[in-house]
Amino acid sequence: MRKLKITFNAPVTLGFVFICFVVTLLGVLTGGGSIRLLFMTYHSSLTNPLTYLRFFTHVFGHAGWSHFIGNASYLLLLGPMLEEKYGSKEMLEVIGVTALATGIVNYIFFWNVALCGASGVVFAFIVLASFTGFRAGEIPLSFILVAIIFIGQQVYEGIVVQDNISNMAHIIGGIVGAVVGYNLNRK
Repeated sequence: MRKLKITFNAPVTLGFVFICFVVTLLGVLTGGGSIRLLFMTYHSSLTNPLTYLRFFTHVFGHAGWSHFIGNASYLLLLGPMLEEKYGSKEMLEVIGVTALATGIVNYIFFWNVALCGASGVVFAFIVLASFTGFRAGEIPLSFILVAIIFIGQQVYEGIVVQDNISNMAHIIGGIVGAVVGYNLNRK
């Protein structure tokens, strides 16, 4: 009989979720101070070097445990499958591009809104996952349905619902996932 062992199967996904966990814990211990300082992007002076750092680090910060758990659940569900199919380097790029794109768009267009959390990355993963069955010359129905349901819901809620959820980050993440998914599978 073969022994079962635990494997570190998705280093980027697991590392990302672990960093988010540590940052969320630090945020709780500092009463949100560390999140506001390092892990939340908002309209701050372009002469402040932390402004540029926060364009990337805001995806690690979460507003609390339920925010973290919601995002971590999707990341852990989708990330390992995507990392196995596309590779760790590509997943790191998806996270980085999504962070930068959502950070810059938030800074330019939503100057009165602070942004933190990995939900843009989650949406990138959701849309990217819909490309797993992609073949040249075909558009997967799963991609069309994901685009209509998930992205359509975010556009609708962004217009109609007033809450503290960044629908912009979800939409940008979905666009990043679609572009990356198309380009990776086109080859």
